[in-house]
Amino acid sequence: MSTLEKMQVLADSAQYDLCDYVSHSKSSQVNLPGIYHATGHNGCKIPLFKTLMSNKCKNDCKYCINQSKRDFTRLELSPEELAKAFLHYYNNGYVNGLFLSSGISNEIDETMNKTIETARILRRDYGYQDYIHLKIIPGSSKDSIKRAMSLANRVSLNIEAATKDGLSEITSTKDYNKDILKRIDWMHQIAKKNPDYAKSGHTTQLIVGANDESDYEILKRMDSLYRKADLRRSYFSAFSPVEGTDFEKREACSSDRTAQLYHADALLNDYKFKVKELVFDEDDKLFLNEDPKILAAREMDIFPVEINTAPYRELIRVPGIGPKSARRIMSIRKKMPFKKLEDLQKLGVVIKRAEPYIQLEGAYQNSLDNY
Repeated sequence: MSTLEKMQVLADSAQYDLCDYVSHSKSSQVNLPGIYHATGHNGCKIPLFKTLMSNKCKNDCKYCINQSKRDFTRLELSPEELAKAFLHYYNNGYVNGLFLSSGISNEIDETMNKTIETARILRRDYGYQDYIHLKIIPGSSKDSIKRAMSLANRVSLNIEAATKDGLSEITSTKDYNKDILKRIDWMHQIAKKNPDYAKSGHTTQLIVGANDESDYEILKRMDSLYRKADLRRSYFSAFSPVEGTDFEKREACSSDRTAQLYHADALLNDYKFKVKELVFDEDDKLFLNEDPKILAAREMDIFPVEINTAPYRELIRVPGIGPKSARRIMSIRKKMPFKKLEDLQKLGVVIKRAEPYIQLEGAYQNSLDNY
C-alpha cells in the first residue's frame, strides 16, 4: 500500500478530531486526503493536514471507529514517512500546518514519542517553522507532554466526557482523574513555566450523546477548565454510531444539541458568563429552539441597562452585543454619549436583539413585555 493510500485510511480514521472542517480553496482542486481548516491563533483560519499516525489502538472506546475490538484495516506511518508526506502537501501550497494525532498501538509514551519525533524531524531536520498541533494522549508522561509542547504551536487532550462516570460509560481503559484531568493540569503548569511552549494554547474535545451526561454537566466541566486550566477552547463532537462498535445501535446525537452547546460554551469562555446564569430544562438540557443568551437575559434583573454608563459585565450580557462592540462602546462613550440606536448599529450591535434590553440616556426604553 502506498503512503498516499495509507494517509487516506488514517485521515478517515481521524474523524472525531475536530478542527472546524472547511475545504481549502486550493486543496479542493486536488484529490488528496485529510485537508481541513482549523481556527488558529487570533481566530485566523489555517488549512491543515489532519491525520492519525496510527489507527492501531488498544483502547476500547465504545463509540470510536478505531476501538480495539473492531475488525478493520490497521495501518501506521513512521515519523519520517509522515513528515515527508506532509512536506509534499506544504511545499505545494495545499496546507499551512499539521494536526497530528494517533491511536495507541503499544505503550502510551512509545506512541507519543513517534508523534513528537515527527514534529522534531519537521522542525530540526527540515527547518519547518509553520503551524503544528499535536494531540496529547491520555496517560502520557509529563516529560513527553513537555517535549510535545516545546515543538507544537497548539496541543490538545480529549476529555471525551464531562464526568468520571460519563467516561466509564464509554471506556474501561482510561482513568478520568489520573489520565485526563491530571494531564490537562500538567499542560497548564508547563505553559505557565514555559511561555514559549504551545503559544496557541491547549484545547479539548468532548463526545456528546455517547453517554447520559446532561448539558449542565458538560458546561460545568468546560467552565471549570476555562477557569482553572486556562483552556483555550472546546470542541463538541456529536456522537454518530459506527458499524462494528459497541455503540453501533445507539441513537445519533442531534447536531442541534451540539450547536446549542457551542453557543452556551461561548458565553462561558468569551463572555465570562457563569453556568448558573444559563437556563436549562427539567432534564438539565439546553433548549434547542431558543438562543441561550436571550434565555439567560430574560432571567436577569439588570435590564434594561444604560448604554452610556453600564459596566462591561452588564453590556456583554445584552443580546446583540459582543465583546468587541462592548469594548468599543466603552471607549467611545467617554468622549461622546450614545443617543441613537443607529450609532450602536455602526459598531456591530444587532439592534433587533439588543433593543428591548437597553436604554440611551434614560430616554429610550422598549418594554420587555412586548417581546
